Formats: sequence, structure tokens, C-alpha cells
Amino acid sequence: MRVWKTYTELLRQCVAVALCVCCASPLTWAQESQEQRIAPKKPEGFILIRPYKAATIPPVPMGNSLRLHDLIRGGKLYLTVQDAIALALENNIDLEMDRYSPLIDQWNLQRAEAGGPLPGVPNATSTGKAVSSGQGVSGSQASAGVSSSGSNSNAGNTVGATISQIGPTTPTLDPVVQSVTSHTHTSTPQANLTQSQVVNLIQDQHNYTESISQGLITGGQVSLSYNDSYLNENAPTDLTNPSTYTTLSLSFQHNLLQGFGIKVNSRNITIARNNLKIDDLTFETEVDGIVANVLNLYYGLVADYEDVKAKQSAVDVARRFYDDNKKQVQIGTMAPIDVTTAEAQVASSEQDLVVSQTNLQQQEVQLKDVLSRNSLADPLIAEAEIIPLDHIEVPEKSELPPLPALIKTALANRADLKGEQLNIQNLETTALGTKNGVLPRLAVLAGTSQKGAAGTARTVPVPPDQAPGEPLPYGFEPCPPSLVSAGFKVCQVPNPYFVGGIGTALGQMIRRNFPSENVGGFITPTIRNRQAQADAAVDQLTIRQTQLETQRDLNQVAVDVSNQMVGLEQARVRYLAAVKNRVLEEQLLDAEQKKFKLGASTTFNVVTQQRDLATAQSNEVASLVAYSNAQVSLNQTLGTTLKANNVSLNEAMTGQVARKSSVPANVPSQP
Repeated sequence: MRVWKTYTELLRQCVAVALCVCCASPLTWAQESQEQRIAPKKPEGFILIRPYKAATIPPVPMGNSLRLHDLIRGGKLYLTVQDAIALALENNIDLEMDRYSPLIDQWNLQRAEAGGPLPGVPNATSTGKAVSSGQGVSGSQASAGVSSSGSNSNAGNTVGATISQIGPTTPTLDPVVQSVTSHTHTSTPQANLTQSQVVNLIQDQHNYTESISQGLITGGQVSLSYNDSYLNENAPTDLTNPSTYTTLSLSFQHNLLQGFGIKVNSRNITIARNNLKIDDLTFETEVDGIVANVLNLYYGLVADYEDVKAKQSAVDVARRFYDDNKKQVQIGTMAPIDVTTAEAQVASSEQDLVVSQTNLQQQEVQLKDVLSRNSLADPLIAEAEIIPLDHIEVPEKSELPPLPALIKTALANRADLKGEQLNIQNLETTALGTKNGVLPRLAVLAGTSQKGAAGTARTVPVPPDQAPGEPLPYGFEPCPPSLVSAGFKVCQVPNPYFVGGIGTALGQMIRRNFPSENVGGFITPTIRNRQAQADAAVDQLTIRQTQLETQRDLNQVAVDVSNQMVGLEQARVRYLAAVKNRVLEEQLLDAEQKKFKLGASTTFNVVTQQRDLATAQSNEVASLVAYSNAQVSLNQTLGTTLKANNVSLNEAMTGQVARKSSVPANVPSQP
């Protein structure tokens, strides 16, 4: 008995290992590039264990790149435009968050390639199996349609599950191996002793089930299963006890209408792949926006420095005029009221200077926040003064190409427009499922199985009143002397073909001595089918609506490019006019001061001219910023921001800019 069990265990383990090796498939990874700091790390270990280990996700990198500290000298952060962009690509926390989206969708693609229902759909799996039909007393009762309260069965419970998935469900495309082992000891009272001849039927049962199933992308399922059922019971009526039953089954089922076709079942895979492309386009749009923000902040800081210079110059001019007037009052050549007017101008100019300086500080803080991952938490960065090394250049003449050429450039380069086209493709792919879901379920199924049965032979005496007459038919023999002395003359014996162990049963199964085949089909139409029709109609209408929205955005490109082109040209002309106006105001102030010294002007006229010059200087700075912002906006509208600023998307994705940054040998203490 023990040797027989050992052989059974060994055979079961060999079958389980063989099925696992056959179904082993290579694992795809969320990210192949090991150079990225945030990419998941591949699980390591034995090939059969590796698929059951989770990927390791590195912790979030919170430190800044060394580039930021390398550009600080003597408490000052010396920045060119290219350095500012490089720092933003390496340290900006918003961009770091965007880098996780492609990684997430890589895993979503792997999830889609595995097929199956939506995550969370319950799947009831029985962990035990009743005895084979015809095996032992319980098997005989089951085959005769008699139920027993002692039968071993387990059922899954899906009460309360509310899972919705529109369209046919893709079969599980990863091979699934299942190995179920159950050992049971049952005691079943027998009200009718005719068959078992015992009041308490005691059964020791071992069930081993190995199976492998594979879904087909065309909409089918193939399953291969092996079952070994061992039974030892105390019923004296068993001709073979203990006994073993083996079954090898192959089943196939395939959809013909709903759920049929590669396009329908691979739609989630197609969408997941498109989402990876959309992620790249979205990331490009995010990088475009961050670079544009850096440019606006950087050149805004440049303009703030210019504004501080202008305000400081106005203070110096007002203070010199005030000092000169005080001297003239002291020598008696000027009335004190004139000094008061000059002093008021000094106070007004100093107030404007303070406002300009605070604006500069605020702009500096905003730029540091964009360039640093931990913002002002680093004292070295918080206390550093940013010194911009580049300045805004405004051309004397317009260098823009014709409007049709700019529109063509925008249509070719805009990542958001490309993303909208891919979104329409995703909607059309989704609609394949809802359109197919309108069809009724029609499927064919086929299967084949072969069985084997064997056990230890036993002699069962037949009561004298039930013994057949002479000659004895097949399956009956004279009882051995030990039973004859007990009053039994005829005994029932098993067929020698079924006497043996697991090898005998497996031989019968392999030789297909007891084959079974089945073929059939089923159809499941839904009366009225309103739900599926509504889902399909909603998807089609959504596609049409999205197509119109995309066309509207394409039409808007021409308007946006034209507006930005006009806005840039206006900003250029306004800046040139502001420069001329400031030069004229400087000349007028100089002339008014000369007239004042000759006694041909008044203090009020000089102060008024000082105010006009300060206004002209502020207008010049404002128009300079307006031109810079207009240039950045035009590049964004054309989709050329990254190209115009030599930004590599690969470097932006990895967060590592290859170009080295260094502080020039001769740097100014002030911009």
C-alpha cells in the first residue's frame, strides 16, 4: 500500500513539473532601460519562481543634480538660459511625476497582453473533487443518481460582485497551470445497507488534479487536465479496494460570433500600445510647457534686473537734483518750496525702487522653485542670488517666415494634435468591442477524454439465496475454503483487467481503452438586446463628437498662429518705439536740467521730466518682457519650443542632460 502511494505521489509531481515547464513563458518588463533612476528593477531568481516575484520600484529621488551646486560661486547662482533649462529638466518635480506615466502604461500593456477580464472579477475555483463516477460505494450511488450527505464538494461564492466590462472579454492569454491536491477522511451513515453492508461507511480519499489552460487571441480556450482519484473504504462489497481512477481530458471551445476575431480580442492591447505613444506625446507637451515657463521666468528675471537698474537710476537722478537744490537754498538762490518738490520726487522714486526690488525677489523665488526639486529647503539655494548671463535680443527687422509656412510647421510639430489623432484611434478600437458585443453568443465546443481504473482484487461472497446456479457466469467463482466454512459457496471476483495499481490504470488511459468524445455548440441570444445596442451607439457617437473636436482644434491652429505672429510683430514694434521714447525722454530731461541751471526752467518742470523718463524706462522694460513672452508663445503654438532651445526628449525622459555646465571665468557681480 505504501509503495503504491509513493508511486502515485511521484507521478503526480512529475506531471505537475512537466506542465509548468511547458507553459513557462518569457516575462516582459515595464522598462528595459536600466539607466533610468525610477525604472522598475527586474525580479531575479530561478526561472520558475521569477514570474511570482514583484518588481522592485526604486524610492523617489528627492535630491537635486550636482549641476545646481556647480553653478554657485560666492553665494551667487550664475545662469545661462541653457543652464536654466537643463536644471529644470533634471530637477523639476512636476516633470519627475510625468516620468512615471509611461512606466505605469508599460505595465498596463503587459496586463492587456495577458488577457482575461477586468481586475477584480471573481473566479470560483473548486479546491476539492468528489470520487469518480462508479468508484466505490459513493461513486456507484452518484452514477445511479443517489445523492449522499457525505459527498465532498466545494463551491465558490460570488455574492455581491458587481463588475462591469463593456464588450466581449478577452480570454486569458497566459497559460494557467493548476495543481489541486486533496486528502479527505469521511464517515457517512448508511441507512440502506444493501450496497455498502456497513452502518458507517469510512472512506480515505486522495485526489490529485493537474491542468493547464490556454486562451486563444481568436476567442477560444483549450484545456488539458489529468485527474488521479485514490479511494480506500471499509465496504466489504468492493471488488477492488483500494482503487484508483485516472482521467486525461482535452477540451476546446471557441466563439463564432460575439468574442470572435483577433481585432476584437486584442483591442485592449492595441489601446495600451497607443497609450504608450500618447504618453510620449503628453510628456513632450509637458516638457514644452516647462521649458516655456523657465524661459518666461528667466527673461522675466532679466527684465526685473533692468527695471531695478532703471528705478535706481531714477533715484540717483532725483537725489542729485534734490542735493543741488538744497545747496541753492542754503546760499539763498532758491525758495525752500522748490526743495520740497524735489524731495517728494526722491521719496516717490525710492518707493518705486523698493517695489521693483521686491518684484525681483519674488521672480527669483519662482525661478528657484522650478529649477530645484526641494525648492527653498536647501539653504545654499535659498540664499543664493541668481545672476542671469543671457539677455533678451530684439531684432531690428522681422525675421518670421510667411503665415502658410508657419501653419504647416505647427500642424507637423504639435504633439497635442498628434495625441488627439491617437485618441480617435483608441475610441475606434474600443468601438470594435461594443459593435461585436451586439452579436449573440454562438460557440462550438469539443472534447475528448480517456480513463483508466484499477485496484487491489477482493473476493466478495454472495448470499446463498442470491447465488447464481451452475454453471457459474463470468465474474463468479467458488468461494475459498475460509468462506465455505462460513456458509458461502459462490463469490464475486473482479475482472482481472482491472486488478493492479496506478500503472495498470495509466496503461488503460494511454491505450485509450475507454475513450469518450463530445462535440456540440450553444447559442445565447438576448431578447431586444438594448444594452449592447446602446453601448455600441454611444461609442459611435463619441467617435463622431471627438472627430469634430479634433477638426475644430486643427482649424484653430491657423487662427492661433496668425494671432501669435501678429502679437510678436506688435511686441517688436512696441519695444523699438519704447526705446526711442526713452532716448527722447533722456534728451528732454538733459535739456530741462540745462535750462534749469540757466534759470529758464522751474523745479516742477524738471521733476515732471524725471517722472516721464521713469515711465519711459518702465515701458521699455515692459515691452521687452512682452516681446520675450510673445516669442515663447509663438514657439509653443508652432510646437518648436524644444527645437529652438536645443532640448532633447531623451535627456528630458532620463532626467540627465549630457551637456556640461560651468561658470565662466569672468562673471559680472550684477547682470
